[in-house]
Amino acid sequence: MRRPGLLLLTALVCGCASSTVTTSAPPTADGTSAPAVSSYTPDQLLVLLTPAPPAVWQRASYELASDYQLRQLGAWTVGSIDDTPCVVYQAPTGRDVHQIVRHMAQDPRVVVAEPVHRFKVLAEPAPKQSSYNDPYVDLQKGVEELSLAAAQRVATGRGVKVGIIDTGMELDHPDLRGRIAGVGNYVDKGERSFTSDVHGTAVAGILAAGANNSVGIVGVAPGALLYAFKACWQDPPASRQAVCDSYTLARAVDAAIGAGVRVLNLSLSGPPDPFLSKLIGAALAKRTVVIAAYDAAQPDGGFPASREGVIAVGAEPRPGEPPAAASRAGPAVVGPGVDVLSTAPAGSYDFFSGSSFAAAHAAGVTALLLEKRPELTPAEVRKLLVGTPSGPAPPRLDPCAALARLEGHPVCG
Repeated sequence: MRRPGLLLLTALVCGCASSTVTTSAPPTADGTSAPAVSSYTPDQLLVLLTPAPPAVWQRASYELASDYQLRQLGAWTVGSIDDTPCVVYQAPTGRDVHQIVRHMAQDPRVVVAEPVHRFKVLAEPAPKQSSYNDPYVDLQKGVEELSLAAAQRVATGRGVKVGIIDTGMELDHPDLRGRIAGVGNYVDKGERSFTSDVHGTAVAGILAAGANNSVGIVGVAPGALLYAFKACWQDPPASRQAVCDSYTLARAVDAAIGAGVRVLNLSLSGPPDPFLSKLIGAALAKRTVVIAAYDAAQPDGGFPASREGVIAVGAEPRPGEPPAAASRAGPAVVGPGVDVLSTAPAGSYDFFSGSSFAAAHAAGVTALLLEKRPELTPAEVRKLLVGTPSGPAPPRLDPCAALARLEGHPVCG
């Protein structure tokens, strides 16, 4: 991926270049007014001489330099124009190059005399200055939509433990390196693919990819500490799809509780499960905020999103799609979940869609809140994220609004 190029200037002259000076339309060699040009190279002029043998035109070029008090910078013959000699001269500072050009236009030794003009390539200007130096940040829809630069001036999730129960993830990805504090594998032979797993790597990048590290993208909570618990395996292998079962999930949830995570991200869905529900209850009792992806294909949003106390997060609708109606069974909040850029295995990046990734955004915002107030309960975090719904659709995730509710005044202005 490449960021849009900066506007460039280049001198299309006989190998000479210097700084750019904007000017109004200068006269041409015949004294008439020329169309406006954007710029020219100051104090330099280009002269085409009458074709002649080298000894003759070289003597003429030196005579011109002496007659007009110029310094010759370079000379060559233009092979594509009958070996016409081309000479570039430097005028003394302060001399009017356009006046010199007008005089030289009357000289019989000269075919063309003109200032050395500047041209520009027609690349678009650079985008507005970002608050980040991460090269792909301009491709992240969520950064601007969620006003992350403003929110991260208030909090980055520093030191907040976030458990990701998912597939494995690339532990040494350049944007995740040093951000993963603990690892657990609960899938038989899951270590064989742990670091090449796609889904967990993408969730982790959205949540906590490094900010201003001159690498890749920006996570919602770049200061958070991630705990990677593999309970799911890719099915089919090497795909974005993955499955889990009650046994692997139960072991991972139990390990997450034991690790003392304050946020538990579950970007997955399945049928109601009494044992897992009991474990999630134990996590909530320890003030762990449980975030789950809302499954729009299920009437109740799927489990664990449907469990009481869990914050269900849905993906914002695609352009042109109607928003989901708010209901008791609907998501508590919606976040970016369409074409979200995130980390991928082998140190790469890719775009992902689905409520899995909306949930990761919400888990990151939760880490921001918990950095500011570690004593918050899951119910209090839910109120801060949701606020007071003002319409039929679920409220949109808004880090600045959530932080403002926490502090009692605007914080991102």
